[in-house]
Amino acid sequence: MKFLIIIPAHNEEKNLPFTLDSLQQQSFKDFTVVVVNDGSSDGTSGVIKRYTESDFRFETITLQKSSHQPGSKVVAAFKKGLETKNLADFDIVCKFDSDIILNENYLQKIADAFAENPDYGLVGGLLYLEKNGEWVYEGNSNKNHVRGPMKAYRKECFQEIGGLRETLGWDNIDAILLKNSGWKEVVIPELQVKLIKVKGADYTIKPADYYGRYFYFLGLNRFLTYIAAAKEASKAKSPSFLMQIINSYEKCRSQHLELKISKKEQKVINDERWNQFKKKWFKI
Repeated sequence: MKFLIIIPAHNEEKNLPFTLDSLQQQSFKDFTVVVVNDGSSDGTSGVIKRYTESDFRFETITLQKSSHQPGSKVVAAFKKGLETKNLADFDIVCKFDSDIILNENYLQKIADAFAENPDYGLVGGLLYLEKNGEWVYEGNSNKNHVRGPMKAYRKECFQEIGGLRETLGWDNIDAILLKNSGWKEVVIPELQVKLIKVKGADYTIKPADYYGRYFYFLGLNRFLTYIAAAKEASKAKSPSFLMQIINSYEKCRSQHLELKISKKEQKVINDERWNQFKKKWFKI
C-alpha cells in the first residue's frame, strides 16, 4: 500500500508542525505528502520548507489567496494538490487537515484495514478535542462517519465516486455516494485523531445560514430540508432558528445556485436521507 496525502493549509504556522511531525513519526513509511499552501500570510511557508528540504516524502505547491468559503475552498486546494500527482502510483488517497495529530500507527492501521477488507472504500479514526487538559471525543457526528479532517479513500473508490466536490457538505456527499456504489465507510474507534483547532471557528457565515446552505448544496429536497431544519431548531430550542434555516435554503433555491452533484446523485442522496429518517423514526 502506498499513500498519497494531500494537506490544504491556510495560515497554519502554529498547528502544521504537529501534523507533519506526526506523519514523520508514523511506523508506516511508504507515503507522499503534498502540502498545499493556500494563500497563507503568516509563517506557514517557512514551516513547510523545513520539511520539504529535509524529507523527500514532503512536497508543496503554493496557491493565491482566495475567499474562505466552508467546504469549497478546502476541496479546491485539495484538488490542486491532487493534480500534481499520478494516481496510478498510489493505492490510498488521503485528505488530511493541517491541524491534526495522528497516532504513530495510524497509517499502518489504515493500510491493514484496506488490505484485509476489499470492500472498504473510506476509512478513518475518531476526532478528539482537548478540554480541561484531557482529550475527549468530539461528538459532532455519529461514530460510523469518517470526518473531513482525516479521510482515507481506497483509490478505486475515490475514482468511482468522482473524487471530492467543491461544495458545502462534500464530506457527507462522498459517504452517501460510495455506499450507493457498494463500498463501505469504516471508522476504527481506537484510532484517536487529536484536533488542535475547533472546526468552523474562523467561518463568517451565521449558523442558520450555514445549515440552509448546507442542506441546499447537499441536494436535499424541500421535505427533507424542512425535517432537518426542524431537528436543528429543536436542538437549539428556537422556533425562529427553524425559519432562518428555511429562509436561507429557499434563498439558495431562488438564486438557482449551482450544485456540484448530478440529478442522479441528488436522487441517491435524497433516497439515502429518507431511508435514514424512516429507520430512525418509524423503525422501517
